[in-house]
Amino acid sequence: MSDIQSPLLSVRDLQVHFKVRHDGPWPWAPDRTLKAVDGVSFDLAPGETLGIVGESGCGKSTLARACLNLIPATSGSILWQGKEMCGASEQAWLAVRRDVQMIFQDPLASLNPRMTIAQIIAEPLRTHHPELPQVEVMARVKSMMQKVGLTEQQINRYPHEFSGGQCQRIGIARALILSPKLIICDEPVSALDVSIQAQIINLLKDLQAEMGLALIFIAHDLAVVKHISRRIMVMYLGHEMEVAQKQALYAQPLHPYTKALLSAIPIPDPKRERAKVIQLLQGDLPSPINPPSGCVFRTRCPQAVERCAQEVPALRQINAQAQAACHLS
Repeated sequence: MSDIQSPLLSVRDLQVHFKVRHDGPWPWAPDRTLKAVDGVSFDLAPGETLGIVGESGCGKSTLARACLNLIPATSGSILWQGKEMCGASEQAWLAVRRDVQMIFQDPLASLNPRMTIAQIIAEPLRTHHPELPQVEVMARVKSMMQKVGLTEQQINRYPHEFSGGQCQRIGIARALILSPKLIICDEPVSALDVSIQAQIINLLKDLQAEMGLALIFIAHDLAVVKHISRRIMVMYLGHEMEVAQKQALYAQPLHPYTKALLSAIPIPDPKRERAKVIQLLQGDLPSPINPPSGCVFRTRCPQAVERCAQEVPALRQINAQAQAACHLS
């Protein structure tokens, strides 16, 4: 967690559970509970970037959507600038969404194919500021297009006429048109080529510095997160495994799961790549409907002991820069 006294966003013990209908032969069998997010807490300071990483199915995107009430939280607390938002009305959330916007994973699928680029980027302005005249709206749209690397000549084109990287720039422009305080990036570069990934990450960093944005950057690749994040949260099966400053996490990871993820990052030097030891995880990711007892990672952990099966490890401060949820840390 951050040590900032007045965080922009403060999440405490957030849980997002889903009821799953029993698919067995007995119709009277009780529904089961899928624990997508199970007790996550973090603070985000103004202008800070928090990276969230983990395997597919660990709850990263669910956590992001719960922070915007796109998925209702089962329990916990979401404080936006000190105001409790869990259980708040839609009108209260509408006001918050002027300051919190989202960039989605699939750049083309997130854009309406029947709308021009001008209409797509201007849509948040028309929703939140309907009093603005058309001339002012178009002036803001053109200015934002220029900031993200698009030209005025493209303003009346449709999404299918653009590449994946250009579509993501359109999505970024749409998210930034309201001058928000926080952008939640839900794997915004995973569908792009490596060279385009670097361009989009550099663009986000430049816009963050220019506009004073806070970012939550979600990815499954620790190598991608390293270039943009200040702090990194590692998630597994809906739980926080480790939260640390970037330098500390990459130099001295504390949790066995973090170590395994870091060992899988390719090294550009062929000799070092061949010499490194990859810490392979045994087995598959357990079902969030029936998670392991104690530490949820213990069934794949090479260091697991008897205590790991009996007691859930709390996320605790290990040193000045890192927290870990591991009995052996």
